[in-house]
Amino acid sequence: MMLNKKLVFFVITMAALFFSCATVEDPFDPSRSTSTYRIGNIEKYADSDPVRAIHLAGVYRVLYGPESKYAGDFDSETAARLDSLEKLAADNLRAAQAEAAAEKRWDDAASMARSLANLGITVESTGMEPEIIFARAKDALAGGNNLDAFLSAVRSHELEPLFFSDLLPFLQRAVEQKQRRTAAFFLEAADASLKAGRIQRAASGRIFRPEVPRELREYAESRDPVADMVKGVATVLIDRGYKTDRGRAFPDRVLGSAFFIDSSGLLITNYHVISSEVDPKYEGISRMSIRMGDSSSVRIPAKVVGWDKAMDLALIRADVIPEYVFPVVDRVIPRTGDTVYAIGSPGGLEKTVTQGIVSALGRRFLQIGDVIQIDAAVNHGNSGGPVVDREGRLVGIVYAGVEQYQGLNFAVPAERLAAALPAMLQGGKAERPWLGLTIAETGSPGLKGEIIYVAPFTPSWELRIKEGSVIESVNGIRPSAPQGSLIPALQDLLFPCKPGELAALEISDPETGALRRYLVMTTIRPEVPLAEAAEKDSKERIAAPLFGLILTPAGSATGFSTSYLVKKIVRGSTADEAGLSEQDPVSIRGFRVEKDAGIALMDITVKKRRMGYLETTMRLPALLDSPDTL
Repeated sequence: MMLNKKLVFFVITMAALFFSCATVEDPFDPSRSTSTYRIGNIEKYADSDPVRAIHLAGVYRVLYGPESKYAGDFDSETAARLDSLEKLAADNLRAAQAEAAAEKRWDDAASMARSLANLGITVESTGMEPEIIFARAKDALAGGNNLDAFLSAVRSHELEPLFFSDLLPFLQRAVEQKQRRTAAFFLEAADASLKAGRIQRAASGRIFRPEVPRELREYAESRDPVADMVKGVATVLIDRGYKTDRGRAFPDRVLGSAFFIDSSGLLITNYHVISSEVDPKYEGISRMSIRMGDSSSVRIPAKVVGWDKAMDLALIRADVIPEYVFPVVDRVIPRTGDTVYAIGSPGGLEKTVTQGIVSALGRRFLQIGDVIQIDAAVNHGNSGGPVVDREGRLVGIVYAGVEQYQGLNFAVPAERLAAALPAMLQGGKAERPWLGLTIAETGSPGLKGEIIYVAPFTPSWELRIKEGSVIESVNGIRPSAPQGSLIPALQDLLFPCKPGELAALEISDPETGALRRYLVMTTIRPEVPLAEAAEKDSKERIAAPLFGLILTPAGSATGFSTSYLVKKIVRGSTADEAGLSEQDPVSIRGFRVEKDAGIALMDITVKKRRMGYLETTMRLPALLDSPDTL
């Protein structure tokens, strides 16, 4: 009898655990905490972390505002106190931004300026984002930090066109540093400023003659031959000791390419080339060096400065004065069919140049953004090498090829390198912003970014952003992708943000179509976002971002499988490729995540309407490293 009681208790306990895991427990449920406690939390952060306080105030309004079922707790006194705390937080944020600018903490000052702009607050004493970034550019130029100076000046010019007098010193420095394409960029910008009448920032007592000196113009308008560019490319070697196979030891070596982007010895390569240098999961020897010539050349020790795994990019440094420095300020977007040259060390054959064309744009193989497809011959050892066009402009960075298919190779666009560099220059792992959203492209004509999944315990989840909503704008800018994918365009709008700043989202409601504006505090993007979501969320919800399978309950649970109807299939997803369609009855038989392999597997039984409801059992695979997250 005692045994039976224990057995019954065990079964009840296991059932309770199973069904409690079926949905995510919501610690932000208003019924679990009082509004007084939440107000106190906002008050606590108003001084120490004003951005978080403003975000939490938004959460409070969602939970207790007029549209909430708890609206009775939101009286006039509470509303007035919340308004007061939001104003206090905004004032503290403005003061912190001024302090950061005074201390020349430019990244922090620019981040706070973006948050203030999204709050509708203009800062006159220190300026808004363009002025902050230009102040950083001038400071870096004066300190001889040319790469930072050029990147910051270009970014400032993109946000708000600079004056001719502002651009001229950067043009002069680019010529002094023999960076022809960088000089060409600033020459073009200077000419455009002259044409628009943007001569100088403020009137002065001296006479300013608005023209580019002839020697600067002549240098910037000429071209560098590919033979010179080859001198700026190095072979990267990673010595990882020895590995054994069937009792025999073999040298474990990683071979790649890199190219100089600054005369101080900074080079760009791929993250996967140098991963053993910085990956905490790697156990073993890892020694990195570069080689400027053939196999008999001396190996020069190198070290990793910063890396961005999501973009497969890494910044390394070696004690070398390069003969050639590649430009990183050109925002060139090539066209399909353009001739390109790939430079690198395939198979260790250093300084090899191969020619091809841009085969396609907008291939989506990285977690953030898209890549360029090229047919220039690329082999093992080319990874991390530059791809340039006929004008000598940097087009991309080789990062992958498909060995079994000749001519199927890919490069990270140079414009994405330029966007990623500032964070890598800070040193260590680059931290990217995260909202907790998975997006699908819907609508024709005119693509729309529909939110198909909100990951649990993320900023968007706290604000109760609805699945099925459409993102209309990010930080006041509407995404546009007339010839490509909309999701990379959305990611590009969020990319300049730092974790911990306010992003403004305009989202249309899925039911009413009404437009609503959210202020969301970004957090640090997880290394593999959907791996974390799969651990925290239920299998029927995680089916949406992983497999493109949006489900709705169709009946009661039986055993360890649950019955659903397919509410929607995301176009181009795993579920779409498997031939599933709307209103198909589905039962989930099993789900597991294989982190080491980077995949998730879901076993389902489906009765396909298109096949006369013939029951089929299938396994759906998906990569955890989804490119559709924001």
